[in-house]
Amino acid sequence: MAVRVTWPQALAWRMRRHLLDPVGTESVAGVVRRLCGVQAQVASSAELALRVRRQTSHSGEVSRSLSEGRLIKTWAMRGTLHLLTPQDAGTFLSLIAAGRSWERPSWQRYFGVTPSTMERLRAVVRDALDGAVLSREELVAAVARVRGLGHVADGLRSGWGTLLKPLAWQGDLCFGPSRGTRVTFARPEEASRQWAGVPDPEEAAPLAMRAYFATYGPATVEAFGDWLAGGWFGKRKLRAWFSELGDAVTEVGVGGDRAYALTEDLDELAATRPSAAVRLLPGFDQYVLGPGTGDARVVPSAHRAEVSKQSGWIAPVVVRGGVVCGTWELDMDQVRVAWFAESGRLPRSALRAEVARLSGILGRDLALA
Repeated sequence: MAVRVTWPQALAWRMRRHLLDPVGTESVAGVVRRLCGVQAQVASSAELALRVRRQTSHSGEVSRSLSEGRLIKTWAMRGTLHLLTPQDAGTFLSLIAAGRSWERPSWQRYFGVTPSTMERLRAVVRDALDGAVLSREELVAAVARVRGLGHVADGLRSGWGTLLKPLAWQGDLCFGPSRGTRVTFARPEEASRQWAGVPDPEEAAPLAMRAYFATYGPATVEAFGDWLAGGWFGKRKLRAWFSELGDAVTEVGVGGDRAYALTEDLDELAATRPSAAVRLLPGFDQYVLGPGTGDARVVPSAHRAEVSKQSGWIAPVVVRGGVVCGTWELDMDQVRVAWFAESGRLPRSALRAEVARLSGILGRDLALA
């Protein structure tokens, strides 16, 4: 390990890669690509995650990017909804699909659906969506008409879409334009002319890993696996893929920890100075989700429960120098900050400046509480 850096250096470099210090000038799709996707369970949080990383932005740009095919929305990492670029989506989906989670005995017992039934469902859905955009109800009706798939149709009515996720991971469907409050589904190639397909996992693995380490490094292969599939992925396969990167990655000493960074980033990483930037990030932000809330270098262990709440809810956070130092929420026209006492003196001036920036983004007058 010839390269050694401190955690403040590493997190400052990560802040730069996340377009948080300095704030970037990338397009909406450019930011999504840089972050390897943006979780979109909550649409407003996803849009804010993009806007806080751009010097100039406008409301509704995510919807326009989806309608114009510059982004797609689908179930991806950890089985959650994500915004992805159509050029890169298949790379990540390929690896998630390679885990074959729907073939696990526990999955089959819980949902009562065998791998052969899933293949039948896949064929029916692909046929139903050939040149068509269907609502959930229309898609369920198409499945229900096929003998032997009635119980599967009942399961598809779930808003969680668990039975549809394996199809999304294999590139068979993604979300189409909403019809009022109703979601629709389409084939990815119909949603975007730029859809690049789902490559073979052996081809996708180095591309996905390089993209992750370019934004979330220095990191470990275990962190990549947790981000990709919440830990539900064979570690032997992950390590095999990682070993194929060869000289493209280099081990780095970060504080007293061992991690890896792209070899091409080492000089920049070593030259990076710690950051003092303060940022207000929305709920479900990729800066937190990328390394995971269990990474104590980013989310202090004593405050993990305040960030990662019940039912998978990830709170909006205050980040200073790359470390989560508090949480925040909007209360009418006030931004209420819960600052962690261990994080030192409250940086009021920096927080007021960030609240002013948030006011400009949201188009409303806000005050720091």
